Amino acid sequence: MIVGFSIALIVFSLLLMLLVLMHKGKGGGLSDMFGGGMQSSVGGSSVAERNLDRITIVIGLLWFACIVVLGLLMKYK
Repeated sequence: MIVGFSIALIVFSLLLMLLVLMHKGKGGGLSDMFGGGMQSSVGGSSVAERNLDRITIVIGLLWFACIVVLGLLMKYK
């Protein structure tokens, strides 16, 4: 069971990293310091961006749940 959750944690970690990298920069961070803030921003976000946000949140919650379950399994092993 621990091996299964460990594999799931690795998969969710890779997915989360990929999804975060797919997001468009919103500015205000390090990207502004290096010239990334010079692009014009449109007021609303597209449907694809909203769906990407939702998927990222769901994968993040699953990632967090895997960490909690693994912690409990390790504690009561």
